[in-house]
Amino acid sequence: MASPIEDYALVSDLHTGALISRTGSMDWLCLPRFDSPSVFGALLGSSDHGRWLLAPEDAAATVTHRGYVESTFVLRTHWQTPTGAVRVTDFMPVKDRRASLIRRIEGLSGSVEMRQELEIRFDYGTVIPWVFRGWDDGGEHLSAIAGPGALVLRGPSLPDADNHRHVGRFIVRAGECVDLDLTWYPSHRPVPPKMDVDAALIRTTAYWQDWDGRFLRDVPYEKAVRRSLLVLRALTHEDTGGIVAAPTTSLPEAAGGDRNWDYRYCWLRDAALTLEAMMTHGYQDEALQWRSWLLRAVAGDPEDLQIMYAVDGGRELPERILPQFPGYGGAAPVRIGNGAVGQYQADVVGEVMVALDRLRDRGVPEDHFSWPLQRALLTFLERHLEEPDRGIWEMRGTPRHFTHSRVMMWAAFDRAAKAARAYGLDGPVEVWEGLRDGLRDEVMERGWDPALNSFTQFYGSGTVDASLLQLPHVGFVAYDDEKMLGTVARLEAELLNGSGLLLRYATDSGVDGLAAGENPFLACSFWLVEQYAHTGRLPSARRLMDQLVGYANELGLLSEEYDAENNTMAGNFPQAFSHLALVRAADAIAVAVAAAPPAPSRHAAVPTTEGTR
Repeated sequence: MASPIEDYALVSDLHTGALISRTGSMDWLCLPRFDSPSVFGALLGSSDHGRWLLAPEDAAATVTHRGYVESTFVLRTHWQTPTGAVRVTDFMPVKDRRASLIRRIEGLSGSVEMRQELEIRFDYGTVIPWVFRGWDDGGEHLSAIAGPGALVLRGPSLPDADNHRHVGRFIVRAGECVDLDLTWYPSHRPVPPKMDVDAALIRTTAYWQDWDGRFLRDVPYEKAVRRSLLVLRALTHEDTGGIVAAPTTSLPEAAGGDRNWDYRYCWLRDAALTLEAMMTHGYQDEALQWRSWLLRAVAGDPEDLQIMYAVDGGRELPERILPQFPGYGGAAPVRIGNGAVGQYQADVVGEVMVALDRLRDRGVPEDHFSWPLQRALLTFLERHLEEPDRGIWEMRGTPRHFTHSRVMMWAAFDRAAKAARAYGLDGPVEVWEGLRDGLRDEVMERGWDPALNSFTQFYGSGTVDASLLQLPHVGFVAYDDEKMLGTVARLEAELLNGSGLLLRYATDSGVDGLAAGENPFLACSFWLVEQYAHTGRLPSARRLMDQLVGYANELGLLSEEYDAENNTMAGNFPQAFSHLALVRAADAIAVAVAAAPPAPSRHAAVPTTEGTR
């Protein structure tokens, strides 16, 4: 059985990522990319679906400390046993054009017998590889081949075959160091040479720390913000610039439920919001890389626009069920691909236009490709102006005119008009302004319910949705506008659960076409923090922010949702949307703190006498 979600750590090489539990089991890994088939899939089933366990043999062993080397994704786990102590360092080398995992075991005291279990299952747990021993200049190695992919394990005391897995034991004494190196390679190529682990560790540590060192701006919750930005970087493909929503698929939104989706792809919306978070803190190069990814991914006929793409910009992401997996905690089905790829979500162009507008505001000029592409996206939006959509939450029920979607369409034309007026970019600015103004009038007439004193989830619904908290973020209304304050009051009344977290919407309404029931989506509560901070409710903002940051595990990682009643994470992990929303919430608190008048001193001034003690 897989560990609780919060017990996992992420290691990444900017191409893919592995999840390692507190028990030392690597239970999820897709190679060579985030969206490749898994080779370790125990997270969604059992060890029979693939894993790599490395832990002391003694059942009495305990983890006394686990954490990342500061500002990195180099994981260190300290084990204590009755006979001694060891430190295990797990990392994926970066900048070496290999797909490798290193597990270094260092003896700290006494001696510790370590156990290694390697079960490789290619193609989502369905293919048992052919495994054999070989020798080269790097010494003996264990190779596993199945179809186009292969893995090679190097290290002393290689494990022996044991019923379609490999098991080994070895002793590490104080002062000794044992390195295990597992590397993926295309099976038609030679086995990769032995790695210089010391050099790889130095290079990888330096990369992450140098990247974190570019962080700009002091903010409250700085430790959580910096870790969140590191997570966003870890989920960004080094070569393509595509940003995946999470490295996992089908971790359930509710225990035992069927809201299980594949998040190993690049949503335009999520990536655009990630871009904003990174730009705010000094990571403009990553923003430009993402813009290049966007241009490549959506190039072509605007009518072919998708809301999500593969890491390399690929378009074919058909949703299918993998029956070989019982699902995390029995939550089935396990899905790969995502049916939302074919949905029309009217807000997406607006999200992209808002992000690219902020890039322009930071002095980044358009090139020969980027502005014509944006104009093509606006033409697409204009053609679909009256069409209902599936909304930000990818509803699988009847398409609607979602208020958030209509506002984001307003934002798209608003930013286009600004680009023409403020930056001199060419285009039918009067047309864009007319469409913008018409959408504003429409939303105010059909998306505002005077009886509720609130904006509504969709036109005529009489219900609310947490996405309405985004209206002031894009400038449609002010944070302290009376209509927005009324909407917030309605959200608090209808969607705050008993733990003080904000639900996305009422799932029992049937609007999403799915069975009711899910845990609170963490990003929504971070949006509420942002709203509180911008409207003079700083104590409320801080209380909720403290609560939310407290839901991260000891490594600073957040899932998609949280079950506060059972104190456990839910949904795919770690989740980019949660981390980017954390960054925005902290930034909003920073603005509020800077604007707040200084608190009066609690003590009157006490006169002093010079020259006395």
